[in-house]
Amino acid sequence: MAHCLGFAGYSNSGKTTLVAKLVVEMKQRGHRIAVMKHDAHGHYKEAEGADSTAFVQAGADVVVTLSPCAVHIYEQKAEASLEEQLLVYAHLDYIFIEGFKKEKHPKIAVYRTLEQQELIKEQVPDPIAVATNLHILGNDAAQPWFDLDDIQGIADFIEYYFVNCSY
Repeated sequence: MAHCLGFAGYSNSGKTTLVAKLVVEMKQRGHRIAVMKHDAHGHYKEAEGADSTAFVQAGADVVVTLSPCAVHIYEQKAEASLEEQLLVYAHLDYIFIEGFKKEKHPKIAVYRTLEQQELIKEQVPDPIAVATNLHILGNDAAQPWFDLDDIQGIADFIEYYFVNCSY
């Protein structure tokens, strides 16, 4: 079963950049990684002019595009379920989840401003760690604290956390 870890923060907090850097680091460490992103506002669009887009626009419920080294799946669902998708990729080592702030999986809170820091107070359960470039907080945070650029330190923490916790 894959270890699931969320990265919760507001827009422009650095989530995507952090997750992308962590994917590189964790792949270098030999892990198989999936990333799931929450599109809360429904902005995702298929590439204009692509054959797969034509199939989606024609009303296909599922479009699977197979290429020599990738599979892209587009599936229309009335109520997409994070839990269902986690099961699909359970054979991997880690699933990094961007967004889904209200789901119960362990999360690292990501923020760049004091206003974004309020996210920590909204999380249930509390985030397992914080990634920020706000150095005024220092290490006084209740959770382990990492600089957004400390990719190796965050990756070390993630590995340690899942070896020593029951997730």
